[in-house]
Amino acid sequence: MGLGSDMYRQQILDHYKNPRNYGKLEDPTFTHVGENPMCGDEIRMDVRLEDDGETIERVAFSGDGCAISQASASMLSTELAGTTIDDLLEMDRDDVIDMLGVDISPMRVKCAVLAEKVAQDGAEIYRGELDVEKTTTED
Repeated sequence: MGLGSDMYRQQILDHYKNPRNYGKLEDPTFTHVGENPMCGDEIRMDVRLEDDGETIERVAFSGDGCAISQASASMLSTELAGTTIDDLLEMDRDDVIDMLGVDISPMRVKCAVLAEKVAQDGAEIYRGELDVEKTTTED
C-alpha cells in the first residue's frame, strides 16, 4: 500500500466525519431506504430530479453505519448530481470501489455498495420497474 492508498483512506475518513449532503431533502422526487444487516448499516437516500424527470439535481442521505457505508453514501451523493437515472442504474460495485479508491475486503463490499443499491432501487421504484419496501444487501 503506497502513499495513494493513505490519501484515499484519509478521504474516506473525511467523508465519514464530515459527510456531504447529509440530511433529508424537503421535496425529493423519490426516497428509498436500505440496510446491511451483517454490519448494521442503514441508509436513506433522497433524490430530487430536474424538470426533465431524468437528470439528478440533488441527492441527500441519512442513516447510521460503519465508516465505509457512510463515506460511500457521502461520496455518491456528490457524484450523482448532474448525472441521469440511466447513469445511476448503469453503476456497479466496481464503480463504487473505484470511487472509494481503496481495496475493500469481501465482507466490506456490502457496506460500500449499500448507498448505490438504495439509490438504484429508489430509481427503479420511481420508474415503476421495482416494488420493494426496503433494500437489503442480503438479497
